Amino acid sequence: MTKVEIVNQIARETGVEATTVSAVVEGFMEEVRAAQIRKENVFLRGFGTFLIKHRKEKTARNISKNTTLKIPAHDIPAFKPAPNFEEAVK
Repeated sequence: MTKVEIVNQIARETGVEATTVSAVVEGFMEEVRAAQIRKENVFLRGFGTFLIKHRKEKTARNISKNTTLKIPAHDIPAFKPAPNFEEAVK
């Protein structure tokens, strides 16, 4: 399902104009993105958590050149579904 399909579905179900729904969806995504950049987790009860996971520095191998390289420690965004959401999908 794409963002456009989500916007159209919400607009159809609520009777709100698609442009308004699109603005709300865009605003939501921007706020989640901004929180993640500030290293803050976003908790949505009953849905899940957008969180930041820290990855330690590690060594990797480039097998085509037969060399080792270091991948520095870094943070990545992640999503952890709420237990009831996860159960509903199973």
